[in-house]
Amino acid sequence: MSPRAIGLLAGVALDRLLGDPRRYHPVAGFGTVAMKAEQAWYADDRTRGVLHTATLVGGAVVIGAAAERLAHGRIGTMLVTAAATWAVLGGRSLEREALAVHEHLDEGDLPAARQRLTHLVGRDTAELDASEVSRAVIESVAENTSDAVVAPLVWGAVAGVPGLLGYRATNTLDAMVGHHNDRYEHFGWASARLDDLLNFPGSRLSGLITLTAMPSRARQAWRAWRRDAAQHPSPNAGVVEASFAGALDIRLGGTNRYYGNRVEHRAVMGDGRAATPADVVGATTLARKVGIGAALVAAAYAAVAQRP
Repeated sequence: MSPRAIGLLAGVALDRLLGDPRRYHPVAGFGTVAMKAEQAWYADDRTRGVLHTATLVGGAVVIGAAAERLAHGRIGTMLVTAAATWAVLGGRSLEREALAVHEHLDEGDLPAARQRLTHLVGRDTAELDASEVSRAVIESVAENTSDAVVAPLVWGAVAGVPGLLGYRATNTLDAMVGHHNDRYEHFGWASARLDDLLNFPGSRLSGLITLTAMPSRARQAWRAWRRDAAQHPSPNAGVVEASFAGALDIRLGGTNRYYGNRVEHRAVMGDGRAATPADVVGATTLARKVGIGAALVAAAYAAVAQRP
C-alpha cells in the first residue's frame, strides 16, 4: 500500500481511539487566525469574501504541500498524512456528543439534553421535546458524518495532506461565515459556495455507503434520497439526511427554530415514524459504519492512484 493510504487509515484509527485533541487543536488555531483576518479586512462585499476564502484556504493548502515536501520517504509521508488526517477528522467527537445527549434523554433529563444539544446544532433548543431533540441529533450526525469524516477522506485520498488541510479550512470558514444574515450574506458567499463544491463528492459517497451499510433498508434509503434530498436547502446535507432517514426508518426534517426568532420549515425526509432517543444510538452506529467504509474506499483509491 502507498504511504498515503496507510497514513489515512492510521489517522482514522487515531480519531477512533482519541477523538479531537482537547487542547491546542489545529482547527481551533486556524479559526483564531480566520477570525483575526476577518476583523482586518471584513466588508459587506463578495470580493472581500473571495479574498478571505482564497487567502486562508490557499494558505492551508500551501502548508500541507510544504509538510508533504519536508517529509522524508515513505515513513515520513505516512506520519504526516496520519497526523493531518487525525487533525481534520471529527467522527469520534461527533459520536461522543451525540451519545451524551442520548444519555440525558435516557435518564429522562430533558433540560440537560436540550443544553448538551447546543454543542451540535445552532438552533434554539429550549422548547424541543424528546423526539425533536432526537431528530436534531440524528440530522447533525448525518450531516457531519459527511462533512467531518467522509469528505476529508475523499480529498485526502485525491490530494494528500494539501487536500486534507484545504478541505478542513474551507469547511471551517463555511461554519464561521457561510450564513444567510445581514453580516455574511455577501462576505460569506465564497466560503459557502466552495464548501458546497468540495462536499459534493463526499456527500454522494456517504449516501452510497449508507445503502451498503444497511442492506435490509437500502431500497427505502435510496427512495428517500431520490425523492427528498433535493428539497433540503443544502445540496449535500439533504443527500445524507435523506439516506439516514430511509435507512433508520424514521422521518427527519420539519420546523426548525433558531435564535433571533428565525424559523425554517424544511421538507420532511423519509417515510418512517418520528425519531426517538433509541434512534440516536442507531444513527451513531450507522455513522461509524459509513466512516469505516469511507476510510476503506479512500485508502483503496490512494493505493491505486499512487501505484508505481
